[in-house]
Amino acid sequence: MEDNSTEPEPVLLSKHAKNLLRFLNMLPARMASHDNTRSTIVFFAVCGLDVLNSLNLVPPKMRQDIIDWIYGGLVVPRDNEKRCGGFMGCRAMVPLTENSEVLECMRKYQWGHLAMTYTSIAVLVTLGDDLSRLDRKSIVDGVAAVQRPEGSFSACIDGSEDDMRFVYCAATICHMLDYWGDVDKEAMFQFIEKSLRYDYGFSQELEGEAHGGTTFCALAALQLSGQLDRLHAATLERIKRWLIFRQVDGFQGRPNKPVDTCYSFWIGASLCILNGFELTDYAKNREYILSTQDTLVGGFAKWPQATPDPFHTYLGLCGLAFTGEPGLSAVMPSLNMSMAAYVHLQHLHEVWRSKSNEGKEDHDLTLSSAVQQQLKLVEDGEAKATTATTSTSPLISAQ
Repeated sequence: MEDNSTEPEPVLLSKHAKNLLRFLNMLPARMASHDNTRSTIVFFAVCGLDVLNSLNLVPPKMRQDIIDWIYGGLVVPRDNEKRCGGFMGCRAMVPLTENSEVLECMRKYQWGHLAMTYTSIAVLVTLGDDLSRLDRKSIVDGVAAVQRPEGSFSACIDGSEDDMRFVYCAATICHMLDYWGDVDKEAMFQFIEKSLRYDYGFSQELEGEAHGGTTFCALAALQLSGQLDRLHAATLERIKRWLIFRQVDGFQGRPNKPVDTCYSFWIGASLCILNGFELTDYAKNREYILSTQDTLVGGFAKWPQATPDPFHTYLGLCGLAFTGEPGLSAVMPSLNMSMAAYVHLQHLHEVWRSKSNEGKEDHDLTLSSAVQQQLKLVEDGEAKATTATTSTSPLISAQ
């Protein structure tokens, strides 16, 4: 009798690693329009390599070059300037000149951007940096400066929309820096709560349509700010139900929309935060993600037969990591980084707290039981680490 069973399609880990590594060396012409958000591309590539347990592919000199490049976009305002601390997304506003007049003129156009600040700090943490070159207060002052009266945040001090995406970025920045300063967490909570729609998803802005990406942003911001338990238990169950109903084979972002690889993270991470991911169909989710896998050059795409990109590659890997895919590192859902990087971040928090007593009220973070379990596995793995490592970083133990 013939055996009609077939082996599941493999995840081409090495090809995905090489694909992401290429984006750290050279960007294709089609991505030229993304130059002003280059920090996010570095984030997807570096954090993707980390989830693939392949940071060892980044040579020590290149690792340091990336760290120095990230710091090159740091904006530290003077006392007489607007509170605009944070990171820029590219270096277009940092001219290579020693002309003092030009440099002074360009300072007027240098200010931090919340998304670029979040991804820049996340890259530094993932690469094992100790963040000693950061002025945490200056950066959080910049976050507080772009908070709107209704509680949401703009991306930067001028010329930007304000919505749930930047609420999430603000929460990640403050949590990673272990300092909330003048950020109004109560106003932030009120904005998030008012963005909960009739069907129990969260919208990007008030009176908008519920969306998977912004539902993640809302839930993660609440968890990172220690306010998730302020939502009623029945409300959390209804949010969980809305999220579970987003699965077709992969996940969709809204009802009656096509599935998309990235929602395996946005929806999956949201369910991890709510301890509901085990209610999904792992096999169907995996099958869809792998249908977008480029078997020639590596990477994942938005849809089958589409062109892979760093964004969908990274989020696809994270979605697979939630299912326990062999060869992938565990992911901390609300910060969207590996659990190993999160362990390093917690170590930095302990160092900072030992030096200062400020911000005691902001230290509690209630993690879901699923995340706590993943964190314990990472810590246990570090305690048993041997010299056979997958990372050359002196600050992050191998996963």
